[in-house]
Amino acid sequence: MSKGFRAALMGASLLVATAPVLAGDGALPAAGAQPVSDARARAAAIVARMTLDEKIALAHGLFPPMAAGKTANELIPSAGHIDGIPRLGVPLVRESDASLGVANQVEQRKGDVATALPSSLATAASFDPAIARAGGVMIGAEARAKRFNVLLAGGVNLTRDPWNGRNFEYLGEDPLLAGEMAGAHIAGVQSNRIVSTVKHLALNAQETGRMVVDARIDEASLRMSDLLAFQIAIEKGRPGSVMCAYNKVNGDWACENKHLMTDVLKRDWGYRGWVMSDWGAVHSTVKAANAGLDQQSGQELDKALYFAAPLKAAVQAGTVPAARLDDMIVRYLTGLIETGAYDTPVPATAQTPPYAAHADVAQRAAEAGIVLLKNEGGLLPMARTAKRIVVIGGRADVGVLSGGGSSQVRSVGGAPIEVPLTSGAAMSFARYTYHASSPLKALQAALPGATVTFVDGTDVAAAASAARAARAADMAIVFATQWTTEAQDATDLSLPDRQDALIAAVAKAQPKTVAILETGGPVLMPWIDTVPAVVQAWYPGQRGGEAIANILTGKVAPSGRLPITFPAAATQAPRAAPVGLDRLTSVEAQAAANPANASAYQLESFPVDYVEGANVGYRWYEKQAQRPLFAFGHGLTYTSFAYRNPVVTGGRSLSVTFDVVNTGKQVGVDVPQMYVARDGAAMPMRLAGFTRLTLKPGETRRVTLTAEPRVVADYDTTLPGWRIAGGAYRVAVAHDATDRAMVRTATLAPMTMKP
Repeated sequence: MSKGFRAALMGASLLVATAPVLAGDGALPAAGAQPVSDARARAAAIVARMTLDEKIALAHGLFPPMAAGKTANELIPSAGHIDGIPRLGVPLVRESDASLGVANQVEQRKGDVATALPSSLATAASFDPAIARAGGVMIGAEARAKRFNVLLAGGVNLTRDPWNGRNFEYLGEDPLLAGEMAGAHIAGVQSNRIVSTVKHLALNAQETGRMVVDARIDEASLRMSDLLAFQIAIEKGRPGSVMCAYNKVNGDWACENKHLMTDVLKRDWGYRGWVMSDWGAVHSTVKAANAGLDQQSGQELDKALYFAAPLKAAVQAGTVPAARLDDMIVRYLTGLIETGAYDTPVPATAQTPPYAAHADVAQRAAEAGIVLLKNEGGLLPMARTAKRIVVIGGRADVGVLSGGGSSQVRSVGGAPIEVPLTSGAAMSFARYTYHASSPLKALQAALPGATVTFVDGTDVAAAASAARAARAADMAIVFATQWTTEAQDATDLSLPDRQDALIAAVAKAQPKTVAILETGGPVLMPWIDTVPAVVQAWYPGQRGGEAIANILTGKVAPSGRLPITFPAAATQAPRAAPVGLDRLTSVEAQAAANPANASAYQLESFPVDYVEGANVGYRWYEKQAQRPLFAFGHGLTYTSFAYRNPVVTGGRSLSVTFDVVNTGKQVGVDVPQMYVARDGAAMPMRLAGFTRLTLKPGETRRVTLTAEPRVVADYDTTLPGWRIAGGAYRVAVAHDATDRAMVRTATLAPMTMKP
């Protein structure tokens, strides 16, 4: 979730007790949750007994750091709070960020730590819904233990631009992959009988001007890209709530956009839970309520308490129908009842989760998501003959980098580096933070027979020293970092702080150089031709150091695949830099020049035209005939795989059956991918199916992938709905989005499907 500058105001403490909490597959069973139809009928019966004031009270939520004195109940410093109605059994709701763990961004709850998953991009790189679900189960258990019953998780916005500051929080550029992974994560969270959101509906695709930007796209393209990701995530995860976004979509604020909230979400998809606003994203009472917004979140961060007294007055005046208010509250209760949150109270006092077991969940996710991008000459896994290894840069002596913003977790083990920001939109609620998981120490433990030393490499003199140390060693491992955060986009795709020069200098001095990238997304690699091995580690979470060491030493074979395209140049992307950055810079300069009147300088709304339409990510590159640096779906391992004997079947559905063979000498994980396109059509091929499997050397397994029909189809606004045109379709069985070595065709019957 996004809350701008809220967390600087947080400061109260949380008592942590020592009672155990269930984790992993031992999470609370689904019993207690109710089917949607039963849940809605029960919710309606409860609402029928409410007074108007009680209904209004549930239509808006407090932002605890700014809500002192507004409730008799305890306010835990966190994201949100909605009082219950004891006489009707309606529970008190406490909300916490976010998808990577129970957030505590600037330690508003003193001493309260949580398990930090790797970034969502790392989870997406596993191409494994089981990994996503396990992470959700874990953080949902910790949220319940800390007395939260709504977790603001489930980020599923597609990556449209490689410089987006929140790319690390999301699940990549493909709607099928993102939807499947988000759905699994949400289901895992909600297995603890708490609510997970899915967010941010829709097109929250950049942080520059995120509060005012107008995202523009045609209906069919939106349905076939971002909305398809949301649709699949909702079908798979059944989240209790959907969070609408800050930005405008085709001229209307997302949180007062009737087309998104009512026409698409509630009518076409039959969604029965509630739509909550993002924090500070409400702009009206009557328009927002009638458009489909059900609850104003974090009301103190909006310009007015739109869903408090103004909503009551609007209902009494008839400008918001009484039936609409009833529906708002029925949906709220339905989301709580269906997930089990309504009938399963959180602990009266905070419990201590089994942090050691939960750390294993985080480490498995990191190991599954680390991507081996390049391994020239089989440099990795590290040879046992290497006795002198130098680790350079990235503060790898103390820990691994974490992304900033509302998803920031204060992880178990503490933060060896935590630097407050002194400028920028994220200044008040983000810190430059590391998790205490040292790759250096992990490598030293994994290689007791070798001498593993560290060189800092953060300035010109240190870079020269790093090159000398590399030359004297048997192998050099350079860690490079790029910190990104909510509320700010990366201004370009280059590694900051002269790190490209450092890598180049080390590689020149030592031919056996490995580059490890801890970044929020794609970066440019001007040194790629001189570095034989490159590993994308993302933000690897609180056990990232151990995960990286296991991959480098071969204890764990790399198995991640890129969920996002890495461009060879910024100009290959649909937009080479954040749209509106020049406007923002101008406003900030005017405010700085006139501090006494700084509030008078505000960024006005401006458009971003998504010219790529539904061709997000790898589809854009194919359509433009651009060869990226590394393709979507790319990832190497320490063995090799071949695909053989494909049989493609058409008719009413499209599937392909083929053999996957481990042709190497080590056990390994493969991720076969299925791409489809109508034969003769100008549209690029689309990911329609994937799986992940482990094979022993020489082992063969027969695999069948069946295409998601909405990926095969096009959205037809004249139906409205999905239309599969009859005829021949090409099917590629591929290692990545550019692999066309094995393409077959099959004929599909024409078909239409509901929106």
